Amino acid sequence: HCNFEFDLCAWKQDENDDFDWNLRTSSTTKMGTGPATDHTLQEPSGHYIFIKSSFLHMPGQKARISSPVLSRRNKNCKVCGRILFYYHMYGAHIGSLIVYQRTTVNHEKILLNLTGNQGNFWQRKALILAGDGDEDFQVVFEGVAGKGPKDGIAIDDLTFTREC
Repeated sequence: HCNFEFDLCAWKQDENDDFDWNLRTSSTTKMGTGPATDHTLQEPSGHYIFIKSSFLHMPGQKARISSPVLSRRNKNCKVCGRILFYYHMYGAHIGSLIVYQRTTVNHEKILLNLTGNQGNFWQRKALILAGDGDEDFQVVFEGVAGKGPKDGIAIDDLTFTREC
């Protein structure tokens, strides 16, 4: 589980992208450029990760962040097959949020592809992680910059479910 209150947990910025996801709070941002609060604490001082379309990022440029490598072989850490998270995508010219499942041989399968304004509130999403057997994998969140300088995409409270 990662709520981004202290750091990115074990999630890593991808090196083969155009810019990074940023850890931030609503209290340090200008109005109209993201959620009013985080999802975890429902406070302006709470943290989440965010990308913003801006004059620094051309439309279509991508920011990617990846989970740790998950193994189905580890008896103590069987992945039950879901990732739960909250997202906030608000703005007239918002870009896209794409979620991939990537194997260790860099094969990527799209689990979710959202484009455009999704509303000015946090929304919950549960995605089923594909595959079985022994193949290790990661989950990758890709934010694609849109055309609006105030538009942004935020993610909070990422959780992998486990088998009991």
